[in-house]
Amino acid sequence: MALPKRRHSRSRTRKRRSHHALATPGLSVCQDCGEPKEPHRLCGSCGKYNKRTVYVLDTDI
Repeated sequence: MALPKRRHSRSRTRKRRSHHALATPGLSVCQDCGEPKEPHRLCGSCGKYNKRTVYVLDTDI
Protein backbone atom coordinates (compact mmCIF):
# COMPACT_ATOMS: atom_id res chain seq x y z
CA MET A 1 0.00 0.00 0.00
CA ALA A 2 1.29 3.45 -0.89
CA LEU A 3 2.33 5.84 1.85
CA PRO A 4 2.13 9.64 1.57
CA LYS A 5 5.45 11.50 1.43
CA ARG A 6 4.04 14.69 2.95
CA ARG A 7 1.31 15.40 5.45
CA HIS A 8 -1.86 16.94 4.06
CA SER A 9 -2.96 20.21 5.60
CA ARG A 10 -6.20 20.48 7.55
CA SER A 11 -7.79 22.64 4.87
CA ARG A 12 -6.95 20.13 2.14
CA THR A 13 -8.35 17.28 4.24
CA ARG A 14 -11.53 19.22 5.01
CA LYS A 15 -12.01 20.15 1.37
CA ARG A 16 -11.94 16.47 0.48
CA ARG A 17 -14.40 15.63 3.24
CA SER A 18 -16.82 18.41 2.29
CA HIS A 19 -18.77 15.94 0.13
CA HIS A 20 -19.22 13.36 2.90
CA ALA A 21 -22.26 15.06 4.47
CA LEU A 22 -25.52 13.09 4.57
CA ALA A 23 -28.39 14.42 2.50
CA THR A 24 -31.97 14.44 3.72
CA PRO A 25 -34.13 11.84 1.94
CA GLY A 26 -36.65 13.12 -0.54
CA LEU A 27 -40.29 12.76 0.47
CA SER A 28 -43.42 12.36 -1.60
CA VAL A 29 -47.06 12.09 -0.61
CA CYS A 30 -49.00 8.83 -0.63
CA GLN A 31 -51.68 8.93 -3.32
CA ASP A 32 -54.16 7.05 -1.14
CA CYS A 33 -53.84 8.37 2.41
CA GLY A 34 -51.79 11.56 1.93
CA GLU A 35 -49.06 10.63 4.43
CA PRO A 36 -45.45 11.53 3.59
CA LYS A 37 -43.37 8.60 2.36
CA GLU A 38 -40.14 7.96 0.46
CA PRO A 39 -40.59 7.82 -3.31
CA HIS A 40 -40.78 4.35 -4.86
CA ARG A 41 -41.38 2.80 -1.43
CA LEU A 42 -44.35 1.18 0.28
CA CYS A 43 -46.46 3.55 2.39
CA GLY A 44 -45.93 2.79 6.07
CA SER A 45 -49.35 3.97 7.20
CA CYS A 46 -51.73 2.34 4.68
CA GLY A 47 -49.53 -0.41 3.17
CA LYS A 48 -50.15 0.56 -0.44
CA TYR A 49 -47.83 1.16 -3.39
CA ASN A 50 -49.06 2.77 -6.62
CA LYS A 51 -52.70 2.60 -5.40
CA ARG A 52 -52.44 -1.19 -4.90
CA THR A 53 -52.62 -2.92 -1.53
CA VAL A 54 -49.30 -4.68 -1.05
CA TYR A 55 -49.23 -5.15 2.69
CA VAL A 56 -52.23 -5.51 5.00
CA LEU A 57 -51.57 -3.78 8.31
CA ASP A 58 -52.81 -5.80 11.29
CA THR A 59 -54.16 -3.35 13.90
CA ASP A 60 -55.63 -6.05 16.21
CA ILE A 61 -52.31 -6.73 17.96
